[in-house]
Amino acid sequence: MHFLLLVGIGGFIGAILRYAVSGLIQGGEAAFPFGTLGVNVIGSFVLGFVMYSAEYGGFFPDEARAFLTVGMLGAFTTMSTFGYESFKLLENDEFALLGINIAGTVLLALCAVYLGKVVALNLWR
Repeated sequence: MHFLLLVGIGGFIGAILRYAVSGLIQGGEAAFPFGTLGVNVIGSFVLGFVMYSAEYGGFFPDEARAFLTVGMLGAFTTMSTFGYESFKLLENDEFALLGINIAGTVLLALCAVYLGKVVALNLWR
């Protein structure tokens, strides 16, 4: 039961952080969803760092990982908003921005996880 509470508290914090950070990154009205891209890349880096720190450094016990990964990062990053914003670009015939958004999100998220791994491995070796 305490894992559910940890995930819920982490989700609460992550959702508030996503709203704040996404808004800061996005700024005003822009055709491209920079805010969503930003939180997804940041979240991917943190997830990579946490998971590889747990695996190679022995840090982040199960409770902390549940709080951080499922709760906080689960609410901080957002697949549904990415899907919606991508569809809106498609619907508005913004094909170049659609391609940039999809490819950029996936590639930058993969690079961010890798960078999180590299940072974790260099810290815990």
